[in-house]
Amino acid sequence: MPNRTVFFVSDQTGVTAETMGYSLLTQFEGLKLSTVTLPFIASPAKAREARERIDAASIADGAPAIVFSTLIQDELRVEVQAANAIFLDFFDAFIGQLEGAFGVKSSHAAGRAHGMTNTEGYAARINATNFALANDDGAQTRDYGQADVILIGVSRSGKTPTCLYLALHYGIQAANYPLTEEDLESGRLPAVLVPLRSKLYGLTIDPVRLQQIRHERRPNSRYASASQVAFEVREARALFERMGIPYIDTTLCSVEEIGARVVHEAGIGRRTID
Repeated sequence: MPNRTVFFVSDQTGVTAETMGYSLLTQFEGLKLSTVTLPFIASPAKAREARERIDAASIADGAPAIVFSTLIQDELRVEVQAANAIFLDFFDAFIGQLEGAFGVKSSHAAGRAHGMTNTEGYAARINATNFALANDDGAQTRDYGQADVILIGVSRSGKTPTCLYLALHYGIQAANYPLTEEDLESGRLPAVLVPLRSKLYGLTIDPVRLQQIRHERRPNSRYASASQVAFEVREARALFERMGIPYIDTTLCSVEEIGARVVHEAGIGRRTID
């Protein structure tokens, strides 16, 4: 099967085009794809350059490129749409129907999805990110009472990236606490977490995968040994079950899926709307 080039074209960062485009591409296995992001296509000259790059890729591949676009300005969209490519425009697909549903015309203003139009939501994300960094890995626990959720689990089970994701995308104040060998041997929750039990959400992981992750960090150490990893995962899961703490196995989950599951199952409300 020949290589196909996929372009994500946007008048701003390209994050929306990438997110939606990659979600669709995951449904097609075994393809040879090269991906290119073309952000900040905000002028006719930039649009012409984008069209020329797309045309060149289509010629090199011997097949039309695939273009995922979130261009909002008509003249820029028309220019890029003239390329020899399969053009999939996310805004064009839905804006017309929404205009009909609302009975008003859209503003066609670029940059609204990831701009600073919602300053309150932006401030919530920044504050939540600072909170996550300050309350990471049990370094200090005095502000745990202010947390919307406290992730607990063994070392390297995905607590820190999930906390940062919850902060950046949802404005959620998330702290995390690592379950140590001493905690697991006692079979009890650490004392600092007992009064905060309703805020707890557990992360677990397959022992084989955890051993691989730990071995990359500390090769040939007791920390990364099969027996140590198996003990920690087994006891952490048993603790979650015994204490009625909801938890998720992160082995095959992206941080986006983990975050969404935590928000849904812990009943946490988003603090931002973008």
